[in-house]
Amino acid sequence: MNIVIAGGTGFVGKHLTTHFTEKGDHVYILTRHPENHEDDKNVTYVGWLKEDYQPWKHLEKVDAIINLAGASLAGGRWTEERKQLIRQSRLDATNGVLELIENLEETPEVLVNGSAVGFYGTSPHKSFTEDTERPGNDFLASVVKDWENTARQAKLKGVRTAFMRFGLILGDGGVLPLMKRPYQFFVGGRLGDGEQWMSWVHIDDVVGMIDFAIQNETVEDAVNVTAPTPKRNDDFSRTLADVLHRPHWCHVPGFIIRTILGEMSTLVLDGQAVYPKKAENEGYTFHYPDLHGALTSLLNK
Repeated sequence: MNIVIAGGTGFVGKHLTTHFTEKGDHVYILTRHPENHEDDKNVTYVGWLKEDYQPWKHLEKVDAIINLAGASLAGGRWTEERKQLIRQSRLDATNGVLELIENLEETPEVLVNGSAVGFYGTSPHKSFTEDTERPGNDFLASVVKDWENTARQAKLKGVRTAFMRFGLILGDGGVLPLMKRPYQFFVGGRLGDGEQWMSWVHIDDVVGMIDFAIQNETVEDAVNVTAPTPKRNDDFSRTLADVLHRPHWCHVPGFIIRTILGEMSTLVLDGQAVYPKKAENEGYTFHYPDLHGALTSLLNK
């Protein structure tokens, strides 16, 4: 297969590239700076999102497009400027993908578009599946709603489209290295009251569910990319401490985190219990459904 990845140089994108190239697929990575990368046998870097770039001229028949592009949520305090960048970067990238689809000689079979469990808003009590159609009313929910609505235009072009609502991704990148650091210095513990939900997922299941969405024609629209066992922060942190063989005792009060991070503190102090109903109904088998097993695989290598 020929697979196009926007955002292919990031944490998830690198794992996807390795996965698909090891299967013998060819990966085209869309980037604003192709000159900074070197092609190899199964990976080609293609310029896009600049006026002079016409990526469709450099692609063979495209079977699938994966769009992960967008500014990091954790790139600094959420000033109005930063919030605009978070939103606009996702919309610009998705519009770039739509332009690519419009200009390809043959329409790809599927678009797997990034999304987030932030769609549901936050709640200490409710649980959410893909059956929850009403988005939350906070900033992240509004971003995800706009992001998905933009990507949904691909369906009008005849492309099966799946919105992968990522939870907290655990792997050798992302937030896990930051989360384990306090425990390495024996000062780990819960954040805030510890009751906030953490809908986590192992990076291997992120890759597996994206591949599953590409391969299965019945998978479309919203797909929750989370393990079937969300944990509250205190439980998650205790499991992390156990795997690292470190004490779990240091409590960081919520008001301190909110003072330091401002509105961005919602990423660590608020959450939602999200379940992967669609993936389970469609027959996806999780590599790591259990948190202890997931953390052990990543931290005890």
